[in-house]
Amino acid sequence: MTIVERLVPDGLWELFARVVPVAPVRPQGGGRRRHGDREVLAAIMFVATSGCTWRQTPEVFGPSWSTVYRRFTEWSRARFWAKLHRLVLDELGARGELDWSRCAIDSVNMRAMKGDLTGPNPVDRGKKGSKIHLITDRTGLPLSIGISAANTHDSLGLEPLVRGIPPIRSRRGPRRRRPAKLHADKGYDYDHLRRWLRSRNIVPRIARRGIESSARLGRHRWTVERTVSWLGGCRRLHRPYERKPEHFLAFAGIAATLIYYRRLTL
Repeated sequence: MTIVERLVPDGLWELFARVVPVAPVRPQGGGRRRHGDREVLAAIMFVATSGCTWRQTPEVFGPSWSTVYRRFTEWSRARFWAKLHRLVLDELGARGELDWSRCAIDSVNMRAMKGDLTGPNPVDRGKKGSKIHLITDRTGLPLSIGISAANTHDSLGLEPLVRGIPPIRSRRGPRRRRPAKLHADKGYDYDHLRRWLRSRNIVPRIARRGIESSARLGRHRWTVERTVSWLGGCRRLHRPYERKPEHFLAFAGIAATLIYYRRLTL
């Protein structure tokens, strides 16, 4: 098995081929031969999982690092990663792998050197950083992911994340995009958030400050914390170098897609 086949297995490549943008064609013809999408995708996966810079992309993949970065930018502009994210979610939903009965929300801080969505990290001595917000189903599969500056309060990410859950296929019945319950820690303990969730027929299960013990908060929320550690397998998220928020979000989408694909192949 080659390194390309290992990083991009046949099953993942088949899903990728269903949503990849059509390659542009020169009306006048000529030019260099375009490198294959599978080789470029494998190089992008290597950068995402290893955490290396674009210039450190090994030559074994074939295309140069500039070609890999240019294709990554091209696909990000076409919202390809979001389309792939939704496609794999649909596959999981059609198989009945998503459990909507009890979802959880959480966030994690990542150090970031530059970019628009950076700010002083309150848990890292004020160093620049970004924050990943996510909602997972009962089994820990991420349904919605968002990016903000590290000094953004967790509660500000709840409404955008819930709205960002796409309509996902179900084994039976119509598409679904709302969980039955949503578990959250004390950082989301605000009455207006509870009212907003109830208005969307979502039962809030938010820990209350000064009333509930922190010792029992992880009884239903441990799955989202485990997913945070899974996202850590995408080392590019540990120290992002991207100036554009959409590139940082693309790597988060790649990490989520790898989590989905592992579940599909179980």
